[in-house]
Amino acid sequence: MPKILLIEDEAAIRRVLKKILSEENNTYEVFEAEDGLEGMEFIKNEDFDLILCDIKMPKMDGVEVLIATKKIKPEIPMVMISGHGDLDVAVNTMRLGAFDYISKPPDLNRLLNTVRIALDRKELVVENKRLKSKVSKNFEMIGESQPIIKIKEIIEKVAPTEARVLITGPNGTGKELVAHWIHEKSERASGPMIEVNCAAIPSELIESELFGHVKGAFTSAIKDRAGKFEAANGGTLFLDEIGDMSLSVQAKVLRALQEGRVQRVGNDKDIKVDVRVVAATNKNLQEEIKNKRFREDLYHRLAVILIQVPSLNERREDIPLLVEFFTEKIALEQGTTKKEFSKKAIKLLQEYDWTGNVRELRNVIERLIILGGKEISEQDVKLFASK
Repeated sequence: MPKILLIEDEAAIRRVLKKILSEENNTYEVFEAEDGLEGMEFIKNEDFDLILCDIKMPKMDGVEVLIATKKIKPEIPMVMISGHGDLDVAVNTMRLGAFDYISKPPDLNRLLNTVRIALDRKELVVENKRLKSKVSKNFEMIGESQPIIKIKEIIEKVAPTEARVLITGPNGTGKELVAHWIHEKSERASGPMIEVNCAAIPSELIESELFGHVKGAFTSAIKDRAGKFEAANGGTLFLDEIGDMSLSVQAKVLRALQEGRVQRVGNDKDIKVDVRVVAATNKNLQEEIKNKRFREDLYHRLAVILIQVPSLNERREDIPLLVEFFTEKIALEQGTTKKEFSKKAIKLLQEYDWTGNVRELRNVIERLIILGGKEISEQDVKLFASK
């Protein structure tokens, strides 16, 4: 049953509104507050689906209640109640975030219609937040080992913030999955997630790739082109293998992080960007700094939060879960019946030295599914998983 808070200093108006709402098919649970201060106590201590709030009240007026509520519980829709002399103020409250306003004396149909629409909107807002908090199946982090649980806990804390994150770990451990989790659980989830593999782009092209270029900036620049920073505006830019980036480009990335601005190659005009940067590397950046191959000031800009992704050998207890996950995924991709792995086969997989980490495990499982029997046996593993 939706909970509605009614904040109104006139007892007669409170009685009328409560009667109207309470008799609406017994649909709403109505709470009363006789002034703004009492209303704020309710708001701080209870969860409401809708607030009806008078504008002119002693102690704390409706505008003050609106502003305070939007700071602590912005998802709650607020409908303002205005006298005839308060209409200009009521309209202004819409700019401050009010859902709507109702004039005194309240019209029954208008009131109930506004309440229904506002509650529907609240439900949509909550559902949207719930969906945002879910991570796409394509980027699930599978595992219940202590290192993975710790990473998930860190992500839950850091994702809703704007803090930059540096993800470290060997190749094939799933650093990009961590980056996607951070993005999809963040307030930027509705924005783009742009990935750049710094090791895969030639050094002479990385600057253009990140910052864009204007026509004629170099031989092959036949037209203006936006870079990845611009493409990621309002979302997240994932700089994978950032340890392979040249020092000259590092300096420009540092400036972009410091000032929130970039310049396209061949142009000195600043372009403002709103981007959250998440970076990853398989290198020891502290060693790279000592050897003057990585800027220390950039490291400190990127490593506000550090996440170390463990090797598969450090989380062998997760291998049965990973086998199950990849088996289902591969069967779905290939349109075939899912194969089962014997307990001895899984035990043998847990004993292997996984130098290629999760990526290698996934490839081995696919090989076993294609070449193995109806049930993947210990013998299949010995035959087809050997290196």
